[in-house]
Amino acid sequence: MGADFLLGLIVLVIKCGVVMMVVMTIAAYLVLFERKLLGRIQLRYGPNRVGPYGLLQSLADGVKLLLKEDLIPEGADTILFLIAPGLLTFTTLAVFALVPFGGNIHLFGHTVPLVISDMDIGVLVFLALSSIGVYSVALGGWASNSKFSLIGAVRGVAQMISYELPLSLSLVPVFMMAGSLSLTDIVNAQSSYPFIVVQPVSAAIFFICSLAESKRIPFDIPEGENELQAGFHTEYSGMRFALFFLGEYVNMILFGALMAVFFLGGWRGPLLPGPIWLLIKIAIVPFLLVWTRGTMPRMRYDHLMHFCWKVLMPIALANIVVTGAVMAALG
Repeated sequence: MGADFLLGLIVLVIKCGVVMMVVMTIAAYLVLFERKLLGRIQLRYGPNRVGPYGLLQSLADGVKLLLKEDLIPEGADTILFLIAPGLLTFTTLAVFALVPFGGNIHLFGHTVPLVISDMDIGVLVFLALSSIGVYSVALGGWASNSKFSLIGAVRGVAQMISYELPLSLSLVPVFMMAGSLSLTDIVNAQSSYPFIVVQPVSAAIFFICSLAESKRIPFDIPEGENELQAGFHTEYSGMRFALFFLGEYVNMILFGALMAVFFLGGWRGPLLPGPIWLLIKIAIVPFLLVWTRGTMPRMRYDHLMHFCWKVLMPIALANIVVTGAVMAALG
């Protein structure tokens, strides 16, 4: 019993370390990818001076942010100001513990599942953890003692809480069809076909809400550089400023992974190993998010809320009813 527990603990630590290393590395180079792709879209050069083809730009940016002074505004709530940037990154990384990266592998006579924690209520844990990320925006803006930051925080909280509802409802048909809230079971239920084939409406709603939850254009209302100077993180500098952006890019990867798990068959695919297929499918969402940023303008705030409550919500609810009716008719 003691040996098995120790082995399980070692495997768990290794899994966590590998996932964090891969996710953080991808997030760092996703910034470079975005700057390169936006340069192409906007007919200008992207980063091309630090290392061959600009490949060391992410390292240079990290060093630059580490060397910048970490300022705390006068009158700020120091404790909340210091912890707010890390909340979003922490909760987003925690959700990766639920993502299945492949099937089981056999290692030294033991069966090792390529998932950190396969919970029976994985979907509910994901929704719970993602809702905690709202506090990062709220506390960051409020604790800064700045009116611009506070307005950005209020916008961000309203936006994120609102779009969590259609995002959650878009997943109801998925676990109705899978018969489980476990992410592994949802992937296994797509052995014949990916759910996007029969649930394109749910997939579209989930993608749009992912844009809003990531605070990406056209939903970057909480930042609004031309009206709020940078929104809820106006007063941040150095690595605490970088943590907000790290959380944003990790969030992009997370929603790519969840899009793959819920609608694209997860790690399933021919010829290539499961983790490779998952990475290919994950890459689709960040690419679309960057493409959207380079081509669409920012929405007006009232239009943004109208679109959520009067368009996405009714469609998501109607989709649940139609899915239930079809499943009941088919038996």
